[in-house]
Amino acid sequence: GPNSTTTTEQQQQKGQPIRSGGILVKRDDDSNTTIPTPKWHAPWKLSTVLSSHLGWVRSVAFDPHNTMFATGGNDRVIKIFDLAKACVASQDALKITLTGHISPVRGLAFSERHPYLFSAGEDKLVKCWDLETNQVIRHYHGHLSGVFALKLHPTLDLLVTGGRDAVARVWDMRTKHQVHCLTGHDNTVGALLTKGTDPQIVTGSYDSTIKLWDLAAGKCMTTLTHHKKSVRALAMPSYENTFISGAADSLKKWVGSDGRFVKSFTGHKGVINAMAVNDDGVLLSGADDGSMNFWDYNTGHCFQQSMTVAQPGSLDAENGIFAAEFDLTGTRLITCEADKTIKIWKEDEHASELTHPIDMKNWRKKCIAEAKKRY
Repeated sequence: GPNSTTTTEQQQQKGQPIRSGGILVKRDDDSNTTIPTPKWHAPWKLSTVLSSHLGWVRSVAFDPHNTMFATGGNDRVIKIFDLAKACVASQDALKITLTGHISPVRGLAFSERHPYLFSAGEDKLVKCWDLETNQVIRHYHGHLSGVFALKLHPTLDLLVTGGRDAVARVWDMRTKHQVHCLTGHDNTVGALLTKGTDPQIVTGSYDSTIKLWDLAAGKCMTTLTHHKKSVRALAMPSYENTFISGAADSLKKWVGSDGRFVKSFTGHKGVINAMAVNDDGVLLSGADDGSMNFWDYNTGHCFQQSMTVAQPGSLDAENGIFAAEFDLTGTRLITCEADKTIKIWKEDEHASELTHPIDMKNWRKKCIAEAKKRY
């Protein structure tokens, strides 16, 4: 209750020693801790499983019309599926298989303004596919090692790739020239975000830092060193200027304009490989051990913890999520997994706030416990 905690003045009057820990950020007593009310979200459940790849599935992208999606795998191929048919597990969901990479395909992106699909792989290759002819029409040469991440700029004809050579490279889509080489990380660049406003590029690296870049100058504006482990995933909602980073220690939410720290989402143990957030404010974090946590992006409340199910005949070790993406409506979630499957998840339509209430008691407990931490 509000009177249960003694203030420092009362402690001084009683002659009690005041705990002196070098407190970095002054916190109020837990009586003043505001408990944010999480929005209710329906739990998610498995809807369809597609086994088409012959290796781990490493990347996924949706086309801008939400009619199809592409996946890339350790079997070196890119597969393009019809989304509606895939959701009902139709036999002819697979539209086409694109071959050309000679190593696992780690990054995919559809262009919003051209009929192009961009792909990046561990073979150092960055390719541009013309989806009208299904041919590679451009290569972007320059990475010295495997390319682990690829994103397109939302408004300019630029693509950004990040890789094991610890740099992010900005390419002019049309001329194939490297516009910038964003250097500064000490280890693999494993995750990227691009935005229409500064900082227009955000990189997450295995050196456990996040860097925000000035695209015009090609220089680092800010470095965020809060994480203790490799940053392998970044996600950004469409409706507000914030972003979230995922590492094995926690997920951390930041202000998009300047990189101010907002809060940590704690409780997902495991190496976070993938994150996705939809317009409803549902955030998914998927880990190396197949664990999936669903969070309310606004408050950081984890409303569902589940494990993915490896397809029959798999080893236990083949539980693992490498990539995840919501479709454009936010009603379907696709995960790319270590059991060589692509899984499609949807919200449980029978759930309601009565059947799956928010566990406010534990949420309150968690908020207060975290407010008592030093920073």
